[in-house]
Amino acid sequence: MSIVRDHQPLIHCMTNAVVTNFTANGLLAIGASPVMAYAKEETHEMATAADALLLNIGTPSETVVASMIHAGQAANKKGTPVILDPVGVGATTFRNQLVARILEEVNITLVRGNAGEIAAVLGEAGTVKGVDTNIKTDPVALAKKAAEQLQTVVVVTGEKDVVTDGKQVVQVSNGHEWLTRVVGTGCLLGGVLAAYLAVNGKDFVNAAANGLAFYGVAAERAYAKANEHGVASFQMEFLNELSMINEEEAEPFYRIEWL
Repeated sequence: MSIVRDHQPLIHCMTNAVVTNFTANGLLAIGASPVMAYAKEETHEMATAADALLLNIGTPSETVVASMIHAGQAANKKGTPVILDPVGVGATTFRNQLVARILEEVNITLVRGNAGEIAAVLGEAGTVKGVDTNIKTDPVALAKKAAEQLQTVVVVTGEKDVVTDGKQVVQVSNGHEWLTRVVGTGCLLGGVLAAYLAVNGKDFVNAAANGLAFYGVAAERAYAKANEHGVASFQMEFLNELSMINEEEAEPFYRIEWL
């Protein structure tokens, strides 16, 4: 069975303009119900109705972030998980300021980013170009430091993904490098993690680890089918795999290590 398909959680996605369609299709593929609402006039109601809220700052503006904060506070009041994806933070002062505002005014359940983004959230130096990064650091130490400082669950994605709340630490080794060659896979991951957090009670570390592993297995299977054809085929096969496999089929291939 699939716990996400069984519950069909409503995921309120306040995401970036580049990935809206891909995120919606990916969430539908795993059995969640995506909704994209950005106007401040309705985000309070939508966030209150949703089972999880995703805040993604990939294409930021003052207006959108004000709406994100409005939605986040509504989700906090209801006790709904809020996932923050600080895309490209560290690239500009503007993004840094917006992420700081969100973290100050909203109680975030989980922050997901690559090593450079998480380091930038902490105010540490990293080399960021656009929304990519090449920072060299120990992802486990970085994730634990971020979880302790931010008082939230942190996911640092990379060759191996790390999940921690500052005490429990999990490393997930599933996935494929072609995920980095298709725009939107990282942003969709934020939505998938939101769906897993929505349906797995309060054990957010375990929920995130399982979401990462499921996502990674889907990528591995997609690559096996698409590698002779290229990344466009990979994108299509990835959505296919997300829609066709369930957790019982994927679980034997999970590479999850509790550290």
